Amino acid sequence: MLSRVLPRPLWRGVRRIGAYDPLMRELCGPVTLLAIIGSWAALFVIGWALVLWPYLPEGFLLAPGLNPASHGGFFDALYISLVTLTTLGYGDITPTNSWLRILVPLEAMVGFGLLTASLSWAISLYPAFSRHRSLAHEISLVREGETETEIGVKQMDALAAELMLSKLTSQLVAVQSDLVHFPISYYFRSGNERFELSAVMPCLLRLAGEGDDEDCSPGIRLRANMLRNAIDDFSATVGSRFLGLRPASTEKILTAYAHDNLHAPPELT
Repeated sequence: MLSRVLPRPLWRGVRRIGAYDPLMRELCGPVTLLAIIGSWAALFVIGWALVLWPYLPEGFLLAPGLNPASHGGFFDALYISLVTLTTLGYGDITPTNSWLRILVPLEAMVGFGLLTASLSWAISLYPAFSRHRSLAHEISLVREGETETEIGVKQMDALAAELMLSKLTSQLVAVQSDLVHFPISYYFRSGNERFELSAVMPCLLRLAGEGDDEDCSPGIRLRANMLRNAIDDFSATVGSRFLGLRPASTEKILTAYAHDNLHAPPELT
């Protein structure tokens, strides 16, 4: 739930600064990731502290020099919970109640599980980032190649054009799936437009339009139509999940997507 709710307000704040400092745009994703993991840990610490608080100080043995009368508040419960969850175990305040002697180690196990789950989640996000940037880079290379050679979809060999459009469609479908399963991947941005999908989507939309022309072979037109449908699905996902837009045209959503990333593609404006 936090991975869906927390990133958006953070991005709104970072976006304002990112208009003047591109580095802040690149830091939004990592900062959001750390904020979500930190929020998980904070909720666990506070929750366990509320459970332990009623048993302070009678249910715990305090190290010599610690006054039981001054170590029975909520902040002491937070301290015990934090030390236990992080498995530091200083030993200055230890449980004596039989029930607490089972509960406190259980919190330590939860803390270890949280650390493991957080690391696993962070590692699993890397392929999603890689697919996002790889697709953007490939579209950029296609755009640059067309400019340098003046060869478009219509001038290409039919089989080569079909393979290119098919590959781009598959990659876009994979990126859309990543956005659904890993919403936080939307907020990992690149300061280089060649690796930023929002900046090159107009080129992909243009390729689909050129391929769906009567002068092209049936195979190219089929692949181009599939790519156009994939772009429509992708834009609908971005518009509803991240931009808060009502159903709108693909061109309008892609324009909003570009502006949300502080880009303004001339093809759509």
